[in-house]
Amino acid sequence: MNGKELIAIGFEQGKALGLALEIVAQSFTGLNNTQIKTKLKKVLKAPEKFLDDPVLEPLATAILEAAASKLDKTIPLKTTVEPYTVYGTDFIEDGAKDQMNVAMRLPVTVAGALMPDAHQGYGLPIGGVLATKNAIIPYGVGVDIGCRMALTVFDIPETHFFNNRSFYKRELIAHTAFGAGNGFRGSDRAYHNVLDRSEFGMNSLLRSLKDKAFSQLGSSGGGNHFVEWGIISFDKDDVTLGIAEGRYLALLTHSGSRGLGATIAGHYTKIAKELCPLPKEAANLAYLDLNSEAGAEYWLAMNLAGDYASACHEVIHRKLTKAIGGTVLAKVENHHNFAWKETLNGEEVLVHRKGATPAGKNVMGIIPGSMTAPGFLVRGKGVKDSINSASHGAGRQMSRTKAIANVKPADLKQILKDVGVTLIGGGLDEAPMAYKDIHRVMMAQEDLVSVVAKFSPKMVRMADDGSKED
Repeated sequence: MNGKELIAIGFEQGKALGLALEIVAQSFTGLNNTQIKTKLKKVLKAPEKFLDDPVLEPLATAILEAAASKLDKTIPLKTTVEPYTVYGTDFIEDGAKDQMNVAMRLPVTVAGALMPDAHQGYGLPIGGVLATKNAIIPYGVGVDIGCRMALTVFDIPETHFFNNRSFYKRELIAHTAFGAGNGFRGSDRAYHNVLDRSEFGMNSLLRSLKDKAFSQLGSSGGGNHFVEWGIISFDKDDVTLGIAEGRYLALLTHSGSRGLGATIAGHYTKIAKELCPLPKEAANLAYLDLNSEAGAEYWLAMNLAGDYASACHEVIHRKLTKAIGGTVLAKVENHHNFAWKETLNGEEVLVHRKGATPAGKNVMGIIPGSMTAPGFLVRGKGVKDSINSASHGAGRQMSRTKAIANVKPADLKQILKDVGVTLIGGGLDEAPMAYKDIHRVMMAQEDLVSVVAKFSPKMVRMADDGSKED
């Protein structure tokens, strides 16, 4: 029996592996391979039972010492959960609260909050807001770095859209691309000066991603990402935006940093887990010291991915604005899945908003509902307990798997017909029934944002290949 066979049954490189090979060669000569493996597996499973065994005691001791060494390197969590505010607690699943409770025990945690659209994710729950001291958590930011909402309001009346639906559908299809891995080729590629950023030369990882970023610029991912035409209603004049009371055509987009952000997230999460081993329940919250080389690199890469995501939206809106020939009355954009340097209680902290909208005093934001439910243009109130945040949408009440198993195609078709929405692409996993009631979510955060206008989706394009977000 050789070392590879022992590693296959659970041994790791080190002292224990060497002792196991020695014991096999000297003491197990009368046993066959199956018998040897069975005996060694028992030692691996319960080494403490073999501490009095004259042959296996040294091996058992080495296994226990290796396990203790690993435990010694694990960074302990705080024994108590730091207090935090939950908005809409009655309709937030326990899994999301459990994840937030773990996050609030990190040694670097300063404050936190849970938004009413919260649901379970990886590491920090989606809808979780976490402030840390000089530490950044790649999975606290999320996989789709800089994912955002962007809204353009046109001077075009709603009647023009309803009278020319086929025109708007044609242009929507012509100027968008969806799905994991998809993008543009050759002359169809768009240009934006974000591609000239020096960060693309920072290391071999980012250099290898530049061409993919070029091809995916101006495209959207899968899952809940969309580009849609809708009608936005202002019940009164908004002096700040310079828009009079009325109903206007608007373009709303939701997507992030595509393959660029996803690869950055995976790369630096792996590094964080190596440098910051946490207990099993907190493993996906591994963090990087912002002053370390890896932390500084991730900070620059994260900001590059965020700016790239913004550029993708800019390209989409630029193309469609040119295609329809409308005059832009206002543009509003906000992002989530990001970390910001902010001041809290007089000290600088890093605020992670994983699926949460910045809602500082007078900060504009967009909170969508679903492919049929309305979204809202909002203005933040700057509430400290929420760490200047609000929800980033309605939030899921069904997992994708559950939605596919429970939502019938006929039911989706009927609800689209009832509200007058044209769906291009999409799937049962994104059906309106899979999401919480946006009106209930908005009621739970009345203290956090003021509603400026209501957006009603009318023509929605999403990925049709079943892919999830990048």
